[in-house]
Amino acid sequence: MCGIAGFVNDNEPKVKDSVLKQMLARIIHRGPDGEGRFSDPNAAIGMRRLSIIDVRGGDQPIFNENKRLAIVFNGEIYNFRPLRKKLIDLGHTFTTTTDTEVILHGYEEWGADVCKKLRGMFAFVIWNRDTKVLFGARDHFGIKPLYYAQMNGTFMFASEIKSLLAHPDFHKELNREALKPYMTFQYPAIDETFFKGVFRIPEGHYFTYKDGQLTTTQYWDADFDPQNEGFDEAVDNIEQVVDDSVKAHSFADKNVKVGSFLSAGVDSSYVTAMMRPNETFSIGFDRRYDETKDSSRLAKLLKLKNQNGKLTDSEAFHTFPKIQYYLDEPDSNPSVVPLYFLNKMVKDAGYKVVLSGEGADELFAGYEAYGFDTKVKAIRWLTDQLKKMPRQRRYKMARWLKNKHFHGQLHMYRNLAPARDCFIGQAYIFSPEEAADILQPEYNAGPSVKEIIDPIFDKVEDKDIPEVAKKQYLDIHQWMPGDILLKADKMSMASSVELRVPLLDKEVMRVAGHTPSKYLFNYKDTKYAFRMAANRHLPEEWATRPKLGFPVPVREWLREKKYYDEIRAVFEEDFVSQFFDQEKLLKLADDNFNGEVDGRRKLWTIYTFLVWYKLYFVDDYQMDESQLDQCKEPHVYIEEA
Repeated sequence: MCGIAGFVNDNEPKVKDSVLKQMLARIIHRGPDGEGRFSDPNAAIGMRRLSIIDVRGGDQPIFNENKRLAIVFNGEIYNFRPLRKKLIDLGHTFTTTTDTEVILHGYEEWGADVCKKLRGMFAFVIWNRDTKVLFGARDHFGIKPLYYAQMNGTFMFASEIKSLLAHPDFHKELNREALKPYMTFQYPAIDETFFKGVFRIPEGHYFTYKDGQLTTTQYWDADFDPQNEGFDEAVDNIEQVVDDSVKAHSFADKNVKVGSFLSAGVDSSYVTAMMRPNETFSIGFDRRYDETKDSSRLAKLLKLKNQNGKLTDSEAFHTFPKIQYYLDEPDSNPSVVPLYFLNKMVKDAGYKVVLSGEGADELFAGYEAYGFDTKVKAIRWLTDQLKKMPRQRRYKMARWLKNKHFHGQLHMYRNLAPARDCFIGQAYIFSPEEAADILQPEYNAGPSVKEIIDPIFDKVEDKDIPEVAKKQYLDIHQWMPGDILLKADKMSMASSVELRVPLLDKEVMRVAGHTPSKYLFNYKDTKYAFRMAANRHLPEEWATRPKLGFPVPVREWLREKKYYDEIRAVFEEDFVSQFFDQEKLLKLADDNFNGEVDGRRKLWTIYTFLVWYKLYFVDDYQMDESQLDQCKEPHVYIEEA
């Protein structure tokens, strides 16, 4: 695990190396154990290393046998051992025991198809010193980030945007089209980031850069193709693939400690029960927002050690700007706060690797927003029967239901209507009309909600799959890489911790895609078959518990004077009027404080953006991370012209 960075231009190799060193200095938190750099007349690539596998001999960049290919890599490949054996049988010579070198020789052997053979989380870049081709890829789901920009004659890439800021050819400018979509979705919702000209390599894609031209190609996509299998068979398959994936994700070198998160919900609890780590970690607030009692109770039942932490409002609230710095882009999901502290606790306990439960809701239909809108089982059962109607009849009934008003109407409508008509993902903060009302005209721009989600829905529109599977597909390509995985990566790497997600794995996806939706999302529960697999290893109380997420006291912060005064002071700053109608914003804040409206999510979303903007564009803030550097001597290779 590490952070990577690099660029292609015609500067002298020694000049390149100096710039690359500055880029890597911005992401020391991703890899405090070592540094490696390579520069030649055409390119520079480098990494900061967090040593997990082949701790002694796995320094990067790694070169192939004839030294013409060089790779930098961020992630873990869980099937690297069988791939290594196959490549040795094909005649390749290895100099390390790392998974990184497997990718390199795999690229030699199979070209871009190496991406299809990898099981894991990854972002890597390979430089061909002969052909001057830069090749790279991002994993199937986008677990590991990879950003790029083309500016002033330089193509540059990095694991985090803050690394790009250190390049002298980088021009920092706010992307005005990112703000309005963010206000609806609560996270960076479009392909171009909040920094003008900076883009993400999409999940499941590889890229090639040559002679100033960038091309990206999709090599994998999530596939929902329910098979004709019985319920017990489906549960057996889920149990088997989760067990296999947890075992694969638990690997590390002998002296590297691997733990797991443990919340009150089913996902991390299931992972923990299958893994049986030496230690589990939980966190909560020192008020009613606390699930650590349940986590400790489960750990005791499983006979595991649990370390839990309690956050005070003050430390959580006042660390929020630092959290936004590490995120690179604004994300108003309140769970970023406890997630940051949870990873810090893992680091302080001497752990480098932790397993978590992300991915289960997207792969196994666990979100109530998919259409689980009533507690009345009779209505849920009736709706399940209506879902069996032919598609056009379902759609016709949904149109009739849309404007009706009775209990159960919403549940029935959202289950029968076309997915694109009733679902945009897990967050919906400002409607486009509400956003336009408070934004200044020049920032009332960017793609509409429809323009963002329609290209994704178009890919599954004609597939004969349930509407809930189409919603899952949208979340896998929008919500998950834009919010869930963004914060998981950035909040763990902020503390130099590798967070692994065994439920978000291509083999788990294969099983999930084959599981009939009627076994997952039905009148009994969300992700029902998954819960029943978990129930074989957990008490029923945990297996069937509703999804809670990380509870955070945002409501109290916005109505408690000492915190509200600090938030309002930010809203009153001069730069705010550049983006928002300040009078309307302050009125919304005051009305919420006085209990006249519940505007907490809207206010927190705006506050998040303003905190982030102030850090990156007003204060030009940069974290001093020199104390993190444990690398005594970086590995530096400079090839002169």
